[in-house]
Amino acid sequence: MKAMVLNKLCSLEDNQTPLELIELPDPVPEGEEILVKVSACEEILVKVSACGVCHTELDEIEGRTPPPHLPVVLGHQVVGRVEATGNRTNAFRIGDRVGIGWIYSACGTCKFCLAGNENLCQAFKATGRDANGGYAQYMTVPEGFAYRIPDGFSDVEAAPLLCAGAVGYRSLRLTGLKDGQNIGLTGFGASGHLVLKMVRHRYPNANVFVFARSARQRAFARELGAIWAGDTVEVSPEKLDCIIDTTPVWRPIVEALKNLAPGGRLVINAIRKEEMDKNYLLQIDYPIHLWLEKEIKSVANVSRKDLSDFLALAAEMCIKPEIQEFALEEANQALVELKTRRIRGAKVLRID
Repeated sequence: MKAMVLNKLCSLEDNQTPLELIELPDPVPEGEEILVKVSACEEILVKVSACGVCHTELDEIEGRTPPPHLPVVLGHQVVGRVEATGNRTNAFRIGDRVGIGWIYSACGTCKFCLAGNENLCQAFKATGRDANGGYAQYMTVPEGFAYRIPDGFSDVEAAPLLCAGAVGYRSLRLTGLKDGQNIGLTGFGASGHLVLKMVRHRYPNANVFVFARSARQRAFARELGAIWAGDTVEVSPEKLDCIIDTTPVWRPIVEALKNLAPGGRLVINAIRKEEMDKNYLLQIDYPIHLWLEKEIKSVANVSRKDLSDFLALAAEMCIKPEIQEFALEEANQALVELKTRRIRGAKVLRID
């Protein structure tokens, strides 16, 4: 099979072609059991048709996540069809359309897994980091960590739902937003624009304020229903009950805290922050940024329930992400555009 493989960590500023297109043997589903909450399950083989490109891939390439198992095939927003199954597979049949997200597997027996929070499991494995992902023509996954894709979405439309959408859904849930309140979105890429659509659907009387560096992104946010859009460092015209940060750097977090209302909550939707901006962590002034019972909460990965619940919500909403398509061979170009903030919606690789 064709695959875009990461062989070593590097900076995209120094190397704009970090992934190598090579031929790999087609993977074979493992028959051994993997313990999960619902049952023991075997792997399925998926023929990949589309895979979203995520900022987390930049973090993997540039060494800001726990180290990937090199060489590795990146990609964790995967849509495809079941090509083969193990002997005891019971969830899917050959030909079923499935999606695969960031959570590749978890132990199934720890207190977090038993409570439905597999995202916090110490044995959590990530697709495209701890196991080969979807920047390839085929991949395998335990059947308990694959999800049926609802009708109504093309493969490329469904791909961003599996990370940008699902982690956005978790982030929105963690804000505790109530209808009629003010919510801020700091950063407005793949996840941010889907969160705005979710807010408009679930909380029609909520007011959405967007902070983005790009004038194009700010205009896009207003097109989707934001009542105000300004630069990342601007002060919002009203105090905000909650804010979701989806940026890769520290400064927007510090700026966002200034805009929180008393008792407000900032939810940070990022696996890591880029080291070059780390000094902003030290510029927090307690009475300005944190006093009056403001809260900061991080988002760690997604659980299986997040994925299944969000896919159901996406079908109910008929949510359609904005898409920029690339061929598998153009994965490096898509990553560089993401790195340089050339973003409108979500970037997706179409795998023939």
